[in-house]
Amino acid sequence: VPLQASGGGLVQAGGSLTLSCAASGRTGSIYHMGWFRQAPGEQRDFVAAINWSGSTFYRGSVEGRFTISRDNTKNTVYLQMSSLKPEDTAVYFCVAGDSGRWVRYLRGYDYWGQGTQVTVSS
Repeated sequence: VPLQASGGGLVQAGGSLTLSCAASGRTGSIYHMGWFRQAPGEQRDFVAAINWSGSTFYRGSVEGRFTISRDNTKNTVYLQMSSLKPEDTAVYFCVAGDSGRWVRYLRGYDYWGQGTQVTVSS
């Protein structure tokens, strides 16, 4: 299932950005979608996820600042990021999984999109 992410860019600390990710092809099997991020020299970390019924999951450091949402009719997931901090700088990857399990872990995802760069300047 191809995933097409967009919306990254450069923003000052305290600013906002919204990422979008559209799934195409055989999307009927997708149960949850989300985002991971990877900063230079760091591991790929879970950011947020949302399942088919709308339940959301966040890593602690973004809760209250990021909001994930999903338009099931468009097979699209959004990540609204506000109060951005320099430590949010990373390549953000859109992901999708079929099982509905392990949503906070790499193993929970079957499909990965290309990364989109988010840079937060101080």
